[in-house]
Amino acid sequence: MSIFRRVVNLFSRSEVEREIDAELKIHVEMRIDDNIAAGMSSRQARRDALVRFGNPIVVRERTVAADAALLLESVWTDVRFALRQLWKSPGYAVVVVLALSMGIGAASAIFSVIDTVLLRPLPFDHQERLVFSFMKGRSGGSTPSSVLSYYDERAQLRTFDAMAGYSTMDRINLESPGGQGDSVVGLSLPAVKTTDNFFDVFGVAPLLGRTFLPGEDQPGKDNVAVLSYEVWKNNFQGRGDAVGKTVRLDGSPYMVVGVMPAGFRFPLFVREAIYTPLHAPDAWRKSRGMHWMQTLGRMKEGVSLEQAQADITQVMANLGQAFPEQEGGHTATLIPLAAQANGFGADQHNKMEGPIRTLTLAVMALLGIACVNVAGLLLARGVKREREMALRAAVGANRRRLIRQMMSESLVLAAAGLTGGMLLAWALLKAMNVFLVEAMARGADVRLNWTVAAAAAAIALLTSVAASLAPAVSLSGTDPNRAMRAGSSGSGTGRGQHRLRSGFVITQVALSLVLLVVSGLLLKHLQSLFKTDLGFDAKHIVTVQIALSRGRYEHRDPLAEFYQPMLERVSHLAGVKAVGLIDLLPVAEWGDGYDIHITGQPPYPKDAPEAAETRYVSQGYFDAMGIRLVRGRLLTPSLDRFPAGADNVSSSMVVNEAFRKKFFSNGGDPVGAHIDDDPKSEFKSGIVGVVTDVRQDLQNTAMPEMDWLIDGIPANRRLDSLRTMFLMVRTDGEAKALIPGMREAIHATDPTVPFRVAVTMEEVVRDQLIFQRMEGWLFGVFAAFALLLAVIGLYGLISHEVELQTREIGIRMALGSTRGTVMAQVLRRVALLVVSGTAMGWLLTMAASKVLASVVEIHAAQDIGLLAAVSAGMVVAGILTSLVPAREAASIEPMQALRSE
Repeated sequence: MSIFRRVVNLFSRSEVEREIDAELKIHVEMRIDDNIAAGMSSRQARRDALVRFGNPIVVRERTVAADAALLLESVWTDVRFALRQLWKSPGYAVVVVLALSMGIGAASAIFSVIDTVLLRPLPFDHQERLVFSFMKGRSGGSTPSSVLSYYDERAQLRTFDAMAGYSTMDRINLESPGGQGDSVVGLSLPAVKTTDNFFDVFGVAPLLGRTFLPGEDQPGKDNVAVLSYEVWKNNFQGRGDAVGKTVRLDGSPYMVVGVMPAGFRFPLFVREAIYTPLHAPDAWRKSRGMHWMQTLGRMKEGVSLEQAQADITQVMANLGQAFPEQEGGHTATLIPLAAQANGFGADQHNKMEGPIRTLTLAVMALLGIACVNVAGLLLARGVKREREMALRAAVGANRRRLIRQMMSESLVLAAAGLTGGMLLAWALLKAMNVFLVEAMARGADVRLNWTVAAAAAAIALLTSVAASLAPAVSLSGTDPNRAMRAGSSGSGTGRGQHRLRSGFVITQVALSLVLLVVSGLLLKHLQSLFKTDLGFDAKHIVTVQIALSRGRYEHRDPLAEFYQPMLERVSHLAGVKAVGLIDLLPVAEWGDGYDIHITGQPPYPKDAPEAAETRYVSQGYFDAMGIRLVRGRLLTPSLDRFPAGADNVSSSMVVNEAFRKKFFSNGGDPVGAHIDDDPKSEFKSGIVGVVTDVRQDLQNTAMPEMDWLIDGIPANRRLDSLRTMFLMVRTDGEAKALIPGMREAIHATDPTVPFRVAVTMEEVVRDQLIFQRMEGWLFGVFAAFALLLAVIGLYGLISHEVELQTREIGIRMALGSTRGTVMAQVLRRVALLVVSGTAMGWLLTMAASKVLASVVEIHAAQDIGLLAAVSAGMVVAGILTSLVPAREAASIEPMQALRSE
């Protein structure tokens, strides 16, 4: 009954208060009667009763507080009071909420990325036993396994339950009926071509059907496919009867044998994939020198990484002894799959962890700035309310009540900051989505992590509560009489308070400077990469990848039946200046090369083999890219292909300037030279020309390159070499305006060839810099937030000090100080704080230079202009911020300041 009564009290507050007032009145009247009976007059008896009984409002509040249900009503009253107080100070409330939102939002967004990319377990069984085998050749570069070496490794390894091979360098065309008659529409999808035990490594059961059976990676048994969950849902409408269905992939019939569950993806950066057995050309299967297949494995239970590494090291040594020409000097390094999965390539397993950790420090710095800012504002507000607290204490408010009021205000601000932080985190992740998907293997899986958001909110909440609790506890115990007499020169002007607020501002300026320096250097580096001399005009070249269906060109010449008529059609499009083909897209694709030796030159050192990149191009490629001839001649079909029926690739090649500088550094002429593995035929002609360089990689200078003409590839080998090519089209006008015509030309030649997204080479360059762009964008956002918070903190401090020193300034001006003197004193104070913060920021930057090196290196001599500009900008921003409060200080009227006390 008592509990029921307390609940009812929540909905009848006015009636309860009337009952309490009536009961209090009865107690007072009884005390008056007792006093009169003791001999007091009526007036004395009433005064004594009221004094003894105390403030009726306080007594009523204590009575209400004794009721747990009514206590909730009291808390709600405090919240409403806090809202009214904040409504009276909108600038203060907005600044605090903004600071909390920035800190919570940025931290929640970045930590959500870190949790997904680095911390969340992979969607595989026993991930701690999964390893990636990173192979290196003699020169130290990445050299995947050949089919033959893989089978030898698989047979000799003793510490693995399974070792599988795979390749992702190809795409596959999923064909479906078109809208007219027998027409066929092709959809180009990522292909993951694997050995028969590929899925055994992961220990993940298919959602439907089965995975590959032993031996299904052998020719004649390999026309089976396993669908990723995304392909099954998007292209097969999630139908259960998709398993067992025959579909056409690359023009050949394949049976769908299984569907993988949602969440399974390997490699993790490959989305919407179709898994098929190897389907390697016979030449690739039988050649130990064809290194093209990545490998990964699952270690046996109880086997350590060190034991497995020793095992594979011994196997590689055995292969090197058995096949010194092809395998000598090759090594394998085992990398935990969880580490390797963070990068796109085998050698990138550690390239993102450093930048992500630096981003973590950046967001922690931003969160720290926000917390310091909030703490400073709350402390300043607490000091400003000293007289208010004293007045409340004087009329009967107890210490607990005062603390609760201050806490209620900080909790309201924290709740608003949390809401704003969640909205900002969502907006940041939305804005980062395009970067995350392209820059990180698991970027598409990033979502706002509520656990992470709760942790960031807890940090900000603790800061808010602690910052409001300190002045609340201090002020609630202040003697009301002393506080009332002290006026505006109370505790807020104490030396300790003064130093604390100054320390807050210096800390904010220092952390802001670090972020500004990193952001400025990142943007400068990114700008320099965009200005890199690529060797071609990226703005006026558009490209699209072409992938022919193997089954449709198995017994046809792709050059004569598709590429030549397609090039003819494209060349006649309005606005086209030149058109050509290449097998590996410049800037975006490199690594197809091998060690060479120029015939007649001394042997090269075995520990430093000389490698060159290889490309297959059409006759018009050089003109399409704007590549200039330096000496000799360009490749032409009439001179640089073998007669029909020849089995050798023409040795006529064009090399670039980087090739000439590396292999003919003594000034010799490359034209007429040969490499040792030229075909021994009277038709061979060797190097026929030297052309200008084109970048294969934005991060490095142009590498030596050898280009062969696609017409020189024998007909029986053209499909393997030319199945996937890049169409390059140059125009003097708007490059993207050519795309519709390119699509029509390709489909008019063969409607089954999928038209992938066509892009300008400018967009290709931007895509290659996706991670650097994300870094620059994030650090730029964080630096802007930090600078804004530092400016707000500085403005709040100076305004607060001017308000506290109103009486002091009035006295000084009454004694003869000019307005200019007062303003100069305020500006000197600001300049001292900003310069101190800037100096501290440089010390922090230098101390953290090794950590920052994973993102950007600081070269004082080269970057002195930028660094000086950032420092000067920080000082100028601080001084400009203080102009308003400085003018307010200078405009104080002495008599008005003294009367206000």
